[in-house]
Amino acid sequence: MALAIGVDIGGTKVAGGVVDDEGRVVAETRRPTPSDDSDAAIEAVVGVVHELCASYDVTAVGIAAAGYVSADRSTMLFAPNLPWENLPVRDLLQERIDLPVDVENDANCAAWAEHRYGAARGEDCVVCLTVGTGIGAGILVEGALYRGRFGIAGEPGHLGVVRDGIPCGCGNSGCLEQYASGTALVRYARERGLSAEGPEITAAAEAGDERAVESFAEVGRWLGHALADIAAVLDPGMFVIGGGVADAGELLLGPARETFRAMLPGHGHRPFADVRQAVLGNAAGLVGAADLARTS
Repeated sequence: MALAIGVDIGGTKVAGGVVDDEGRVVAETRRPTPSDDSDAAIEAVVGVVHELCASYDVTAVGIAAAGYVSADRSTMLFAPNLPWENLPVRDLLQERIDLPVDVENDANCAAWAEHRYGAARGEDCVVCLTVGTGIGAGILVEGALYRGRFGIAGEPGHLGVVRDGIPCGCGNSGCLEQYASGTALVRYARERGLSAEGPEITAAAEAGDERAVESFAEVGRWLGHALADIAAVLDPGMFVIGGGVADAGELLLGPARETFRAMLPGHGHRPFADVRQAVLGNAAGLVGAADLARTS
């Protein structure tokens, strides 16, 4: 049984796990993310890896981080949750870790995990969208991750969907994630008089609160529109929807699926991609990172 370590670097925590070759997390640890100190963030990752290596014989280390990763998977070009800009993360970690190190975008890692062990098992042409505070995506074509020429493919959250729309943190306005994300969900709920955050809105919707149900439906409709646009370009066999907003299941996926089918170019004359909920939850990033490091 070949073991590898996956480390998922989020805005608040650095989560690490030892993952076996069947995608099972056999040990975990975590530390706070030092979001304002690049050296301290590197040190936190090294600490997580050394702690896990002390008890397990592992073959490789995979790092999953939100942001732009260079095509050779060595440099963080930009990381929204960390002060990492054009930072040679792989080399810095390799100096401290006596194992092969692989750096990957977190949405790519989640997509790979769902393809290998989760909802997309058996499907080789997949788009996996992570719907949380923003929107990320991992794309698989013929069973391989598609990263693009510069390593930055898979950012549908910044597709322009509303001309002169809501300003986005990316510098543009009218981006999809301003209308189909956890941030948008909270805004829709408040516009309907429901003062609540993400998990509370989910609970309210599951309890039948029409304001919460319609807020999810609005996010779902925007998401379904995006799925139709993505399908027009990539023609995947399956969409997998993960992230905190997707925890609501059919409250989100039902409207998304309905809008996708209505908006798909040429609908009625072509197959519809399956739209499924992700199954690996918060572990997807570190599981995918570990597996990519072990098999690269």
